[in-house]
Amino acid sequence: MNGGPYRWSGLDLLHKIADVPQEAWQWLKAKARLPAHEKKLLIAAHRMEVETASVEALSKRLHRRLDVGPAGGAITLAPQDRELLERIERERDVHNRNNVTRTAAYLNMYREHPELHWALLAHMVSRNGGWYMTDLQGELMPLLLDGNQRQAVFAFLERANALIFRDAYAQLLLYRASLQCQSPLFYLLPLLGVSSFMRPVWELFWERKDSVALTIGLIVNEQNHIEQRVVQNPVFRHSVIETLFFQAQSLLQLNQIVFPYLHNGRIRMAGLILENYSSLQERIEVGKKLYAILFGIPVVSKGAREFAFSTSHSGSRADYWPHLFTWTRKQPPVPRGQLKERLNGCKLRPGAVQLYSPKLADSWKDCPLSPPEPGDWFQNMEAMWHFTSIEAPISFEMTQEYCSGLNKIELAVLAGGLLVSSSE
Repeated sequence: MNGGPYRWSGLDLLHKIADVPQEAWQWLKAKARLPAHEKKLLIAAHRMEVETASVEALSKRLHRRLDVGPAGGAITLAPQDRELLERIERERDVHNRNNVTRTAAYLNMYREHPELHWALLAHMVSRNGGWYMTDLQGELMPLLLDGNQRQAVFAFLERANALIFRDAYAQLLLYRASLQCQSPLFYLLPLLGVSSFMRPVWELFWERKDSVALTIGLIVNEQNHIEQRVVQNPVFRHSVIETLFFQAQSLLQLNQIVFPYLHNGRIRMAGLILENYSSLQERIEVGKKLYAILFGIPVVSKGAREFAFSTSHSGSRADYWPHLFTWTRKQPPVPRGQLKERLNGCKLRPGAVQLYSPKLADSWKDCPLSPPEPGDWFQNMEAMWHFTSIEAPISFEMTQEYCSGLNKIELAVLAGGLLVSSSE
């Protein structure tokens, strides 16, 4: 087999394995430098404080909401209310076409209303969702998963992404309408299909302007919103969550949530690893920590905003690292078993071309959203224990972790390619 400008298949894998100690040593050296880097950034970090009075007031209101029960939510609509609901639903659905339109809508809402911290957090997390979607049609994943597997993972990601947007963006639009008429309209939330949990949360925000409490409330609500509809859905559990692919998240980096941020003239990564996506509590707590990273660490907060405001989301990882990724193919797709080794840590090997990372528009067609399953998750007061002040995590720098994950994926593909070659 002709190796061309860089190495191939079985020999390629042996070289890659031989490189692992050196790459591991480089990774360890980089990690050793990180505590000083992170410690320096954390000096200026601040806690995301939830006001005690807000928590106490919210607890009382939620208790009353549970006591009233579903029958207490019946209201008579005025004509202007019906018209407003129709406008909100139309605007929500226009922006819910795909991951790119959703991600842009979140950012535009944050630009208009920076007190809505959750909108920026959702924008950055939604970028990650788009990258995972396009990875499935990119350079490496098609060599690990067949077409049916990739379609199943995309359907899972798209359903969760779209359901959260459908629920949360309608709430943001109702808040905007409340500002415009200078009167709270949150009694309309149930008619938008929003959990009864959120009316007290929004009413308290209207009165106290506690952005941290609102953000935690939205994190709690949206993760509960998809818990039964997506995460515990038998179809998705069988086709995605309980598969070997999904169980091997650590290898395939679907568990990394990263926020590109500009620092000293280069794009770095801040974020966290979600170890167990199936755990509702872990998803909520990781969401809170991501919030503390994005809003509590000034360098990350400033750098992430600069990135978000200057770089439109396309779904391609070339949006943040064009030295590693490209949204245009530089060469035909490589058959399974013939991958060329390209990566050396966070860099390309000499002569290697960038990894193909397509835009969302070139990866997947828009999928109409079927109506969410009915039901209200809010049945008890367990969610209140999440309403605590949040410290930024001591370890949040993910640049080396991300590169390590990418190299592991390439190694997995090379290993699979060796098996294919040896069986021919």
